[in-house]
Amino acid sequence: MATLSTHVLDTSRGRPASGVAVRLEAAGAVVAEGVTDDDGRIARFGADLAPGEYVVRFATGAYLGADAFYPEVAVAFRIGTDEHYHVPLLLTPFGYSTYRGS
Repeated sequence: MATLSTHVLDTSRGRPASGVAVRLEAAGAVVAEGVTDDDGRIARFGADLAPGEYVVRFATGAYLGADAFYPEVAVAFRIGTDEHYHVPLLLTPFGYSTYRGS
């Protein structure tokens, strides 16, 4: 089974985004929920994950504030093999990016 971690970095402040609520979904059902730590990380998100399609939802609005342009960032991805997957989010008030990390 695969494992998953995530990391949110606030690139406008040059620091980790702590306290961001994150939800992992598969087939429309919630698989796991968590909150980023002081280093902006969730080191192990959910239990062992089977191959399939997932969505990780970052509740960025609470972190960015009431006028957040992106109140939520949803990242869809596919788990194919039994290995570790890392889905980081680089966040600014008016943009974001993601990639497959290690």
